[in-house]
Amino acid sequence: MNSESWIVIPARYQARRFPGKPLALLHGRPMIAWVLEACLAARQAREVVVATDDQRIVDVVHACGGHVEMTADYHKSGTERLAEIAGRYPEVKWFVNVQGDEPGIDPRLIDRVITLLAERDNPDLIVSAATSLRNPDDYRSPHVVKVVVDLKSKALYFSRSPIPFYQDESLGIQALKDGYSGVWQHLGIYGYSGSFLRNLSGQQSGVLAAAENLEQLNWVENGYPIEILECNSPWSGIDTPEELERFSSKWSGTIGG
Repeated sequence: MNSESWIVIPARYQARRFPGKPLALLHGRPMIAWVLEACLAARQAREVVVATDDQRIVDVVHACGGHVEMTADYHKSGTERLAEIAGRYPEVKWFVNVQGDEPGIDPRLIDRVITLLAERDNPDLIVSAATSLRNPDDYRSPHVVKVVVDLKSKALYFSRSPIPFYQDESLGIQALKDGYSGVWQHLGIYGYSGSFLRNLSGQQSGVLAAAENLEQLNWVENGYPIEILECNSPWSGIDTPEELERFSSKWSGTIGG
């Protein structure tokens, strides 16, 4: 167990595309309960905390026996919510943000993020993850965030649009046949230092981040490196009721699978 690392699950009730999402039922249990269970199964963190601005979520987490803290209702992103928690606990060196709409997150991936943070020991480094895209609909969907990386696994760009764009159509067709080789779907997990979070408010607002509505682009624009862990996860975040329905029909309800 890494005594310097916390997992924080930001959970907002008033999601624009899916109000009440953390409490939506998945196999008979609130989604936030599945995410909490997966995070508690990770071995490398000292503490797991749900950070929310809604008493209904507080009540559900308490019923699950989890640790929950109330945060302000004006935060624009999950990372801002984590920054509030980081400000309360300046002794914590590393934080992992597991988004509250990732019930299929694998605890082993969380542990990989924590391990890499400790190995790199760079307070400016952000660690995240991505998996190969599996079908054309996800490649084209604005709800699925894509990421392209350099040869050292650092993120070059994130987008809701299909990236990379294949100017040579034959190469694109071959990429699809190869299982979208080089086309990565970003997963909702971030690892960062407490010092990064506590200095978050000092960052300049990025133009690209505003255009794509993706907070991670703000860090890219501010010069922070984001290292991407490649994994083979069949599950991703849930943004809409329709995605929850599709997820539920395919998911067994077991942690990491």
